[in-house]
Amino acid sequence: MARVVRFHRTGGPDVMQFDDLPVGDPQRGEMRVRIEAIGLNRAEAMFRSGTYLEDPRLPARLGYEASAIIEALGDGVDGFAPGDSVSVIPAFSMNDYGVYADTAIVPAYAVLQRPTGVSTIESAAVWMAYLTAWGALIDIGRLGRGDAVIISAASSSVGLAAIQIANSVGAVPIATTRTRAKAAALVKAGAAHVVVTSEQEIGAAVNDATGGKGARLVFDPVGGPQAAALAQAMSHRGVMLIYGALATAPTPFPIIAALQKALTLRGYTLFEFVRDPERLARAAAFIEDGLADGGLEPIIAKTFSLDAIVQAHVYLESNEQFGKIVVTVPH
Repeated sequence: MARVVRFHRTGGPDVMQFDDLPVGDPQRGEMRVRIEAIGLNRAEAMFRSGTYLEDPRLPARLGYEASAIIEALGDGVDGFAPGDSVSVIPAFSMNDYGVYADTAIVPAYAVLQRPTGVSTIESAAVWMAYLTAWGALIDIGRLGRGDAVIISAASSSVGLAAIQIANSVGAVPIATTRTRAKAAALVKAGAAHVVVTSEQEIGAAVNDATGGKGARLVFDPVGGPQAAALAQAMSHRGVMLIYGALATAPTPFPIIAALQKALTLRGYTLFEFVRDPERLARAAAFIEDGLADGGLEPIIAKTFSLDAIVQAHVYLESNEQFGKIVVTVPH
């Protein structure tokens, strides 16, 4: 039997509960893993509350990423062995699999060998953040030396990963944050410039930071009315990649700025490439090289025990964190 976090109705953190469920044996293309640590993501809170990209099939599991130990392999799974230390990455629907548990069945296509020298907690904090940022900035955006990129909600784990990736290729990361409380920490984390949106106008601040050129890329998880202000801060033929919908208000298309500057605005999620073995391999190599040379290093905001999963989700939705929230799983 496995101890599994599920929710039987959508709502706030308190709808999550522990259910004892049979684990069973992995089927073809699957593996059974013992979960050691879980990385929390805003997507999971949205799935739990019924506001995500797909509706949950109740009762529903949760959890996209974890560090784990392989217990058993299904048919057709090569390159792994029981006892391997691995990372489960976000490459599946939570209607099919979930890693908020002490033991879980996961698809082999969503498992990578744990990078050498990376701790259990760190490995649970790597993949959603760095894969999401790599796909937008490197694979799609072709970010390079001297390019300015605006990183919205920059104190999130994805935002901090984007700052590090931008610095690793010689780009200029411009972080935005709502209040001044996290501004100094963002500079310490590598932001070349910080725009406090409650105090500064984004377009003017970015133009000052870039000598009037504007930013070639925008990496934004918020959407909403701020998209118009971000468009004003972009360079000619700039690209805005919106990878979330944290704003509850509609996201208007900034038609005038788009026409004046020949802008591209597009939606993006890491699911565009994580099921593509060649692109995933390139992403993993980039990330593992960065972890090895120290250019990439996950920032852990706080850890909780699995017993405190409700409190962990309350903290996740508080917007107080700076970096990744990790839940450890005792055995």
